[in-house]
Amino acid sequence: MRKPLVSLDDIAGYLPENRVPAEYFAQFAESDELADHVMFKAPAYRHHIAVGETPADMVERAIAPMLQRRGRGLLDEVDVLIAHTQLPDIAVVGNGGEIAHRLGINPEWLIDLHNGGCAAFVYAMKLARQILETTDARAALICTVQNAAGQIFTQPTVRTKPQAAVPGDGAGVGLLTKSGHSPILDIVARHYPAYAGQMTGIAEPPRKYWEAGAGEMHVGFTESKIAKVLTRGNQMVPEVAYSVCRNIGTDTKDVDLLVTNQPNRLFLRNWRDALQLPPERHPDTFDDCGNLFGAGIPVTFDRVVRTGGVAAGDLVLFAGFAHAGDFAAAAAVDWQGPAAA
Repeated sequence: MRKPLVSLDDIAGYLPENRVPAEYFAQFAESDELADHVMFKAPAYRHHIAVGETPADMVERAIAPMLQRRGRGLLDEVDVLIAHTQLPDIAVVGNGGEIAHRLGINPEWLIDLHNGGCAAFVYAMKLARQILETTDARAALICTVQNAAGQIFTQPTVRTKPQAAVPGDGAGVGLLTKSGHSPILDIVARHYPAYAGQMTGIAEPPRKYWEAGAGEMHVGFTESKIAKVLTRGNQMVPEVAYSVCRNIGTDTKDVDLLVTNQPNRLFLRNWRDALQLPPERHPDTFDDCGNLFGAGIPVTFDRVVRTGGVAAGDLVLFAGFAHAGDFAAAAAVDWQGPAAA
């Protein structure tokens, strides 16, 4: 039996109101051997979540424009909810259940996607498409939340580090349905388990992240580790992007829009150069939003859609990699605009 077509029917994003300039971090900056590294060149702005703002709050605010356009009735069709939260504030289980409750849905498939990192949106697309193709599920909602910037990277001993100025907070939501409206043409996802333990959280004095202690947790970087991440990221994203294009029988130069995660300016430049695309076909939200991790792809694409930067019939290629290079994924969509209610 032929598998049903699955489409990315709609997209929505959310950025917190608190827009933080680079000067906020500059006032705390201390001398650091990594201060001038290209990996940590700060964006002009980033957004930080409000005190007490939860992942469920962020998803509710992200999906609000979609519900205004289409009506809350679309939630009645959602049988699949996949949620990825950078910093789950509900221990062990994650925030998927709370998000479902807040939206008033009781999906048969409720998945907290704890891996996938900066490419989690594409990974969630792959999982949702598989479920929609092989079950009676009607629609899937995928939610990615980045909420670590205003909580981890503003801590007194962390905000002094070069890495602190790079992340921003935000959330993105995508709606997948069984339809031919904006069909997903292909998805390639690759895990690299050998690198899975190389993005580490550290504190001084050393402790496990769940143990009590005086030192504030942050991401541990060294020159050697950064060099490896840069090499892997420069290779992995073009590799999965080229694989998708080969699978659908097109050349990367013919892609109308490349939407990637937004880690830093160097990666963005190298990726579009490797795929032979001009800057105008590779939207860049880094200087306004910083590194949004898993929320970067949907938030960036939502901005392009809202500002008229993509047309019906455009071939959109989503691509990204995660953490120290343990995962990379790409997806191609024949975009026709948000589906009508």
